[in-house]
Amino acid sequence: MPDPVQPGPVQPAPLKPDPLQPSAQSDPHPHPHPAHPLLSLLPAPFWHVPYAGARHPGSAAVAALPGLAAGANCQLYAYAVLAHFGRSLPALRSSDLWEDTRHTVQVAQARPLDLLLFNKDGDAYGAHVGVCVGDGQVLHLCAEVGRPAVWGTADFAARERYRFLVGVKRLRAA
Repeated sequence: MPDPVQPGPVQPAPLKPDPLQPSAQSDPHPHPHPAHPLLSLLPAPFWHVPYAGARHPGSAAVAALPGLAAGANCQLYAYAVLAHFGRSLPALRSSDLWEDTRHTVQVAQARPLDLLLFNKDGDAYGAHVGVCVGDGQVLHLCAEVGRPAVWGTADFAARERYRFLVGVKRLRAA
C-alpha cells in the first residue's frame, strides 16, 4: 500500500508504488492509452482538453458552452473526470471545495478518485485541483503543460506554485 499523502509541503520523494498495480510513470504528455488501469478507462477526448483558465465551475463561459471541448481549468477538468466515473460535485471553487462538508470529507490518505489540492502555501483559495489515480500519481490539467498530465508528488514539489499539498478531499457516498 502506498504511503499516505499528508497535507503540508510535498516531499520530493515519490510515494512507494503499490506492488499489485502497474507502475504509472510521470508523463507531462500522456497518450490516450496510459499504463495505469484507471486512466485506461478515460476516453481519448479527455487527453486532448486544452487548458482554459476562464472555464471554471460556475463560470459564464461554461454555462454558455458546457463540456470540455472548449477547454477547462483544473477544477472543471477534475470534476469532469469524476463525472465520467459516476461521481458528481456542485460547481465549487477550490476554497469552497476545501470548506465543503456536505458533498466531501477531508481524508489523510488519498485513494483513486480523491481530489488533491496543491498551492504555494497552505491556503485553499486558488488551489490547484487534481484527481488521484493511485500509485502516488495525480491526473490534472494546468497552464504549464496546456493539456492533461499525470504527475507524481515529486513533480508537484519541484514547482513553487504547487509545492504544498493543502489536503485531500473524498466525495461522500451518494
